[in-house]
Amino acid sequence: MGQAREVMDRLTTAMEEKDKETLAGCYAANAVAYTPDQGELQGRDAITGYLFEFWEAMPDVRYEHTARHESGDVAIDEGTIIATNTGPLRLSPGETLQPTGKQLRIRSCDVARVENGEITSHHFYFDQVEFLSQLGLMPELSTH
Repeated sequence: MGQAREVMDRLTTAMEEKDKETLAGCYAANAVAYTPDQGELQGRDAITGYLFEFWEAMPDVRYEHTARHESGDVAIDEGTIIATNTGPLRLSPGETLQPTGKQLRIRSCDVARVENGEITSHHFYFDQVEFLSQLGLMPELSTH
C-alpha cells in the first residue's frame, strides 16, 4: 500500500469516527477540492467545513466501498454514501434545508492526489439529481 492509499484510508476512517482533527490533518493547508454542489473549495478549512456540514445534516453518514484504487500519488474510492437527513443541510449560501428524515443512498467516487502525506487535490463526484430526488426536492425520475 502506498502513501496515497494510506492517506485516503485515514480520511475515510476519520469520516466514520467523526474525528475532525484527523480529518483536517489529511489535507494540505493549500489543498483544493472540486465538488458537484459547492464548486471549487480553496484550503483545508473550506474543505473540512464542507465535510463537517454533511456530518451535521446526516450524523449517521457512512461509506460502503465497492472499489479502492491507487496509482502513484492518486487514490480513488468508489462506493455508496448512506445517510439519513436528520439535521439542517446547507444547499447553497443563504439556503438551508430543514431535516427531511429521508434516507439516502448515493453513488460516489472520490479522487485524491497526495503529496508529502497530505491531500493536495480532492475531486468529489456524486449525482446531484439523485441526491436532490432522494431528499424529496425533485420529482423522481421516470422511465417513460
